[in-house]
Amino acid sequence: MAVMAMFPLGGVLFPFAYLPLHVFEPRYLEMVRYCLDADAEFGVVLIERGSEVGGGDQRHIVATSARIVAFEESPDGRFGLIAQGTRRIRVEQWLPDFNYPQAEVEPWADSSDVSSTDVVVARLRRSLALAAELGISTAPATLELEGESEMILWQACSFAPLGAADRYELLCCADAPQRTTALLRMLDDAIDTFSHRLRLG
Repeated sequence: MAVMAMFPLGGVLFPFAYLPLHVFEPRYLEMVRYCLDADAEFGVVLIERGSEVGGGDQRHIVATSARIVAFEESPDGRFGLIAQGTRRIRVEQWLPDFNYPQAEVEPWADSSDVSSTDVVVARLRRSLALAAELGISTAPATLELEGESEMILWQACSFAPLGAADRYELLCCADAPQRTTALLRMLDDAIDTFSHRLRLG
């Protein structure tokens, strides 16, 4: 079990996905400096209740570890950075906040047994195309997903036009087959909803 710095956010980060962050709150500036100096990862966890700023939030227990892949520090000490999700983790115990949130975490292994992702990608593109017709800001429907099937599945989760609760459900799926089934169901629901809205004008 390892102690990891944690960054509670209002969104979900998936393994292999990229997360741009603008860091300005003093406690998270300290966390970023620690991660850069120690070449350490930090955990990204969805807030269950509360706000990203100011503390006092309640957090979920399934998270994703992330590493900083690019950063820029502004003259006033703020950071703009890009982090990439690396693997799922599970919070075993939240620790008393030491300037910034920390938790004892364990890696949560995931099944790499991913069948063909062709159906997932096709439905993802259909949902993104419909979202674009509605003026919803999403990834382009022509996006190309690359890598092994496991990576493509996680990328599809990341680009799917879904809310935070659905994304967290996908992160918590026991294995890749269960995640595939859940994602297809969510994409079908999104396609039905978007199509209905378009019919109504």
